Amino acid sequence: MRLQLKRPIVFFDLETTGTNVTQDRIVEISMVKVLPDGKDPIKDTRRVNPGIKIPAEATEIHGITNEDVANCRTFKEMAKEIAQFFTGCDIAGFNSNKFDLPMLSEEFSRAGVYFDFTKHRFIDVQTIFHKKEQRTLVAAYRFYCDKDLENAHSAIADTMATLEVLEAQLERYSDLPTDVEQLSIYSSQNRNVDLMGRLIYNDEGKEVINFGKYKGKLAEDVLRRDPGYFSWILGGDFPQNTKDVFTRIKMRCH
Repeated sequence: MRLQLKRPIVFFDLETTGTNVTQDRIVEISMVKVLPDGKDPIKDTRRVNPGIKIPAEATEIHGITNEDVANCRTFKEMAKEIAQFFTGCDIAGFNSNKFDLPMLSEEFSRAGVYFDFTKHRFIDVQTIFHKKEQRTLVAAYRFYCDKDLENAHSAIADTMATLEVLEAQLERYSDLPTDVEQLSIYSSQNRNVDLMGRLIYNDEGKEVINFGKYKGKLAEDVLRRDPGYFSWILGGDFPQNTKDVFTRIKMRCH
């Protein structure tokens, strides 16, 4: 493997009840921990009782039914174990920066488990793929690995495919960095402050709002000028991670 590891890296994938980070829930999580010493990866796949009904349209995608998870533990019941699996590791996935990481963060918040994502570096294999080829995971697997992805949208199949695609990308593109820190930078669309990218860093390293009527404005300036905006953020349908970041900036303004 060309990927240079200074510490373990966890490739992961989620299957969920839908795509709304604040409203939907995880129904399956698959994690594959790749170790710097080259030993066999550690694999852990878990079905999760989401506590809400799985819509039929979601089941059509990943094949997981309400009956399949009826007797499974909830995320809250396994949250500490999952957090421990990720502790001390970098994190990778396919479209993970935009969806899987924010969803995982929200589930940790609901479970009352604090997990400091700022201590980890993220590699989004989809971003690398889109910068190089502009395709989907199934097409990426076929393009880079010359294989058809069987059982697509099962968490373990997608997770292992993501690992294989990254390995193939590193082999194919000699200009791609092989260390995790530089790959993390390369696979980031923006310099996100929060996981969802509602706030991003500008060239001066200051937090800038990245949505809505204040898009492009310094967060500190907006929070000082419009006190009601902070209340709107806290009461709005935003992930807890986003609210926490706004809160830190607000506290700094005093």
